[in-house]
Amino acid sequence: MKVFMQAQGVWNVVSPSDEKAVIDDRNDKVAMAMMYQGLPKDMLLYVAQKKTTKEIWEAVKNLCQGSDKMKVARVQTLKSEFETVSMKESKQVDDFYMRINGLVTNIRTLGEEINESYVVKKFLRYVPPKFLQITSTMEQFGNLNTMTMEEAVGSLKAHEERLRGKSDNSESQLLLATEEWERREGGEDKLLLTKEE
Repeated sequence: MKVFMQAQGVWNVVSPSDEKAVIDDRNDKVAMAMMYQGLPKDMLLYVAQKKTTKEIWEAVKNLCQGSDKMKVARVQTLKSEFETVSMKESKQVDDFYMRINGLVTNIRTLGEEINESYVVKKFLRYVPPKFLQITSTMEQFGNLNTMTMEEAVGSLKAHEERLRGKSDNSESQLLLATEEWERREGGEDKLLLTKEE
């Protein structure tokens, strides 16, 4: 909603650059209409009695984010979840990245700062052992303080793709060896039967 109002040039009714400036009534009504269009029906009933866009904005903000105590509790819950989340062996890098990214975005939305390098280090610390080689290389030769999550995820996805290629080859070699063994066993059985007869 904020970006939409900024694009239409009416964000100043919610957050004026000068607190003493008089709010243009027409701009306030335009911004209010924009907010009404973006709110679900149950929230519309909640803000219907508000007289200005700023009042509606504050009510929606409080409703979505909650009180300060609730925000602090929610941030603590999300941080705890962030600290304990780990990637399961069967999961893909993209799935784990989306989980981490969702938690970080929610924490940042509630006003808490999380440094990108901290998120990258956490991400690399909790991937499965099959990524140990690539994470060690990234830690030794890369700068984790300036590395972005996109760079870290890209490196792990490339490694994951290489692993997938290797496992496909080894599976096909295993199938070939099994077929070969069965063919030989079948041939030896025939030889044994002819010798005994």
